[in-house]
Amino acid sequence: MHPAPVSLDNLEVLDTLGLKKTANQLRQDVVRMTCAAGSGHPGGSLSSADIVTALYFQVMNHRPAEPKWPERDRFILSKGHCAPILYAALANSGYFPVDDLLNLRKIDCHLQGHPDMNKTIGVEISSGSLGQGLSISIGMALAMRLDNLPGHIFTLLGDGESQEGEVWEAAMAAAQYKLDHLTAIVDANGLQIDGFTKDIMNVEPLPAKYEAFGWTARSIDGHDMQQIVEALEWSKTVPGPVAIIAKTVKGKGVSFMENQAGWHGKAPTEEQREQAITELKAEVEALA
Repeated sequence: MHPAPVSLDNLEVLDTLGLKKTANQLRQDVVRMTCAAGSGHPGGSLSSADIVTALYFQVMNHRPAEPKWPERDRFILSKGHCAPILYAALANSGYFPVDDLLNLRKIDCHLQGHPDMNKTIGVEISSGSLGQGLSISIGMALAMRLDNLPGHIFTLLGDGESQEGEVWEAAMAAAQYKLDHLTAIVDANGLQIDGFTKDIMNVEPLPAKYEAFGWTARSIDGHDMQQIVEALEWSKTVPGPVAIIAKTVKGKGVSFMENQAGWHGKAPTEEQREQAITELKAEVEALA
């Protein structure tokens, strides 16, 4: 059963160790499934693993056995190329068997290279064309307001994705319509497919930009589970839309992938998979 959200006043009871172990498991799944597929996007999936873990295993109100429950919170993966981390979270939450993960990107499998809401249980929108997720989230938020539904929408974007103009058009609209039940999380790992984001098209300062558009913004360490959960829970209490800028490391948890643009969209070999899994398992042992 999905654990109840932790209150802001009671964060000391948060099982950060359990959540870190879950995030580690999701990272292992990302490595295994991209290796099995021979393609995929491990770098950004690994950088956002802690954020996605906090959402699915602590913060969001959702029912894997009832994926269309009207009052659920919604997760929108705007940076849809990082589908592996979403699939890992959905499988380990109970939406479909974990064994399905090793069929990533196979023609007859429901786990395509980018999320498909018509194929995969638990996927809220089909995504992959960058810059569109926040706009879709605003449409959902407005519809939920009209239907008087209580759910919250959490949207995960990339910092490279934030170079897209549609992101800022959406940011204007969210503030204009005073969407209290919308949180945007930017996985700010500093890299995109061609190199460092600051060298290609600098998007900083992201917190100040969101604030200038009428949002409440906050920066956190995107690998500190306590900070992540506290910020996500806090975002649900703030009037108007909230942006959480999560500073992360691309390829987090795997030494040869960390902070390397080349691992944006390249699958590990079997040998590299074994090294990565060994490192991740050692991290779990160190946590214990």
